[in-house]
Amino acid sequence: MPRKPEDIRSILATDCGSTTTKAILIEYDEANREYRLTGRGEAPTTVEAPFEDVTRGVLNAIQEISELRGRPFIAGGAILRPQQGEAGADIYISTSSAGGGLQMVVAGVVKSMTAESAQRAALGAGSIVMDIIASNDRRKPHEKIERIRQLRPDMILLAGGTDGGTIKHVVQLAELISAANPRPRLGQGYDLPIIYSGNKEARELIREILGRKCALHITGNVRPVLEMEDLAPSRDKIHDLFMEHVMAQAPGYRKLMDWADAPIMPTPGAVGLLIEMEARKKGVNVLGVDIGGATTDVFSVFDGVFNRTVSANLGMSYSVCNVLAEAGVENIMRWTPIEISPEDLRNRIANKMIRPTTIPQGLEELKIEQAIAREALRLSLVQHKEFAVSLKGVQTERDISQAFEQSGGGQTLVNMMKLDMIIGSGGVLSHAPRRSQSMKIMIDSFLPEGFTELTVDSIFMMPHLGVLSTIHETAALQVFEKDCLIRLGACIAPVESKRMREGDVMAHVRLEIPSSQGKPWSGPIRYGEIILVPATYGEPIRAVAEPARGVDLGAGRDQPVEKMIHGGVVGIALDGRGRRPFLDLRQASDRVARLARWSRDFDEYPEG
Repeated sequence: MPRKPEDIRSILATDCGSTTTKAILIEYDEANREYRLTGRGEAPTTVEAPFEDVTRGVLNAIQEISELRGRPFIAGGAILRPQQGEAGADIYISTSSAGGGLQMVVAGVVKSMTAESAQRAALGAGSIVMDIIASNDRRKPHEKIERIRQLRPDMILLAGGTDGGTIKHVVQLAELISAANPRPRLGQGYDLPIIYSGNKEARELIREILGRKCALHITGNVRPVLEMEDLAPSRDKIHDLFMEHVMAQAPGYRKLMDWADAPIMPTPGAVGLLIEMEARKKGVNVLGVDIGGATTDVFSVFDGVFNRTVSANLGMSYSVCNVLAEAGVENIMRWTPIEISPEDLRNRIANKMIRPTTIPQGLEELKIEQAIAREALRLSLVQHKEFAVSLKGVQTERDISQAFEQSGGGQTLVNMMKLDMIIGSGGVLSHAPRRSQSMKIMIDSFLPEGFTELTVDSIFMMPHLGVLSTIHETAALQVFEKDCLIRLGACIAPVESKRMREGDVMAHVRLEIPSSQGKPWSGPIRYGEIILVPATYGEPIRAVAEPARGVDLGAGRDQPVEKMIHGGVVGIALDGRGRRPFLDLRQASDRVARLARWSRDFDEYPEG
C-alpha cells in the first residue's frame, strides 16, 4: 500500500453481501485532479457450499471489472497490487455482511439506561442486536440463561453501573452469562468474545467470573457518569473482535483479510461511518436508510449525535410477511393505487415470501411492492425514533433503587423539521424504474417537514466508500458526491397546527429557478395536493414561502421562510397533504383516484 494517500492512483473495493459480492474500481483522473468511479462488477457470494471460500466471489466480481475495463487486476489467483503500468490497483479494501453479518447479545443493568447505551454502541459498530438482557427486563434468571444459550451470538457486550457506583447487579449479570456458558455461532475451537464496558470497580470480579470461560476484553465504561455516554472504546473493540474472531472463522476470510489493505468492516458500520462523515463535513442533520430483503437499517445524525437501528423483521423479501403483520393490511392498501381486495393483497405478499428473490414483472406488481416498501420504511423510522433519544434518567435518577423504577424518559433526537437531507439505499430505492418513484416513496414514508433535500445511492456503493474514508477521506468524499449520490431534489412540506379542509391554502411559494435549470414557479400549496416543479441540479434556487395562519415551514408558526435549495433529477416537491396528521386514506372511498392523481402529478408511473 502506498505510504501517502496522495500516492494512491487506483482503488479496488468490495462488499461481500449475504447473496451478492459487489466490486467497484475508483481511479484518479489526472485531467480533473479528482477521484472517480470507473468500473463496477458483481458476482454471487461464495461463503457457503460448494465453494466455501469468500475470495472466489471476490475474484469473480473483480474479474468482471477487468473484462469491462480491458486491463488485468488478478494474477496467480490473487489481487494484483500495487498498480504496475495498466495492471492491478494500488490498494484493495472490503466490507462484509456475509454469513448473516455480526450478531450480538447486549446485557446491561437498567434496560432504559446502561443497556440502551450498550445497544447504541453495538448498533453503531454495525451489528445486529439479537436480544437485550437486563436486570429489570422481568424475565426470570433461568429464562435469561436459556435465551443466551439458544441465541449463539458472535459476541456479547456487557455493561452496567456508573464508575464508582454499586457493582452488585452487573456482577449478577456476569454470573448469568457464566451459567449459560454460551457457544459461538461460527467455529467450535475458540472461546466466545465478551466485552465488558461497565463500572470499572467491578472489573476484577468480572475477570474471576468470566475470564476462564470466554475471551474476555475490558474497555471503558459506556456510561461512566449518568450524564454522559462514551461509546467509542466499545465500538472500536467490537470492530477489532469482528476481524480477529468472527471473520477469522468464516471460510476464506483469513485469506481475504491478508489481501485487504485496511481492516474489513461490517457493511452497516461502513455505511454509518460515511453518513457521519457527510453530516460532519457539511454541518447538516442527515437521515439515511438501507432497505434490504430481510432487514432495514436506519441511520441518523442530529446535532452531531449519531444513531443507528436495525429493524431485523422488516424487509422486502424474506421479511415481507412481517411487514404485513406489523403494518396491517389497511395501512398497506392505503398506498396501492389499484383496486384490490385485502385477501388478494395478502396472497400476493405470501407469494413474495415463498419466492423471495423474485422482482416485479408488471406495473401492477411494482405498485404493490412499492406500497409495501412505504410501510416497511415508515415502521423502521418509528422504531428508530423510539431508540434515538436523549440520555434517560439524567435528572430523575439518583441511585440504583430509583433507576429500577425508571419507566421511560428521554426525548427523541429525530426532529423532521430540523432534518436537512435524506439518503436512500437498497434495491427498492436504488433500482426503482423511475427516480420519481424513489423520491415519492421516501416522502410518503418519512413525511419530511419544512425544507428537506432527498438523495439516493446510485448503485449501492456507500459501504465501499465508508471503509475507504478510513484511509483516504478525500477520495471517498469526491466519489460520494460525484458518483454515488443521485440528487433527486427537494421537498417543501408545510406543517399545519389544526385540521384543514381540502383545497385550503397552506402556503404561497415562489421558486426563483435559473433558466438553465427550469422555469421560475410561483403559486399556492393547497391542502390535499402534491405538486412537482421540474428543476435540475445546479445553482442554488432561492425559495420564498409565506405560510397561512397556524402553518409552520421551519421558522415557527406564521413565520415566512427564505431559503436556498437545490433541484435534482426529479425536481422540487411541494407536499400539502398534511403532517398533523397526514391525510388519512385508509377509509377513503376515492383512495385509488386520489393516489392515481398524485402519481400523475409526480410522473410516478407510465400512463395507461
